Amino acid sequence: MKLPGFMLHFESAVENSVRTFAHGLGDHARVLDAGAGESRHARLFSDQRYTAIDLAVGDPAWNYAGLDAICDLSAIPFADGSFDAAINIVTLEHVREPGGVLGEIARTLRFGAPLLLVVPFEWEVHQEPQDYFRFTRYGLDYLLDRAGFVEREIYPVGGYFCLLSRRLYSGIQFFMSGWRWVAFPIALLALGPLALAAPLFDGLDKKKAFTLGYICMARCGRLQPQGAND
Repeated sequence: MKLPGFMLHFESAVENSVRTFAHGLGDHARVLDAGAGESRHARLFSDQRYTAIDLAVGDPAWNYAGLDAICDLSAIPFADGSFDAAINIVTLEHVREPGGVLGEIARTLRFGAPLLLVVPFEWEVHQEPQDYFRFTRYGLDYLLDRAGFVEREIYPVGGYFCLLSRRLYSGIQFFMSGWRWVAFPIALLALGPLALAAPLFDGLDKKKAFTLGYICMARCGRLQPQGAND
């Protein structure tokens, strides 16, 4: 059962953020996709010099052939100041030392280079056993600060009602395997209308303490050794 497009609030927000980020970069800018997976964002950086890296252990069904390097994000095989920008999209939860990974990304960026970071908050366990963390906006801000990122802006992706919609959809999915298929029509009728309607009320949640995740923009404030990018 495929989720209706208008309910993919998180995915749409992430896609729009990556597209906007790419459009804001100059032609031929060197972009690092740290934790690229299947490199699905590569098409958005057709005007830039896109480099995709990943440990390639996230999903056995994925095709990692598009990666430029297979590596641990805590030991990125590029010199200091190699990149003009970086993205890290729903990957930080899958590394054991997120602070160290952010520091390593900062090391590979030139001073002032932008980072687009997306992390989950209220999200199910996925790609286990490589699923270690969830992040509040305050924890994320702390990690970015420690890694040397400045001008940090962190935005919640949806509020309580968008989250409720996704949870109701997950409830419907529970009845889509094994003997539970018998109860699927009842679950669909009981939960489906609520799942469809819930996002319409998301504007009522101003605080958005219940959110699927966060999108963050920051800039590298770490000075690299002179000549590192020569």
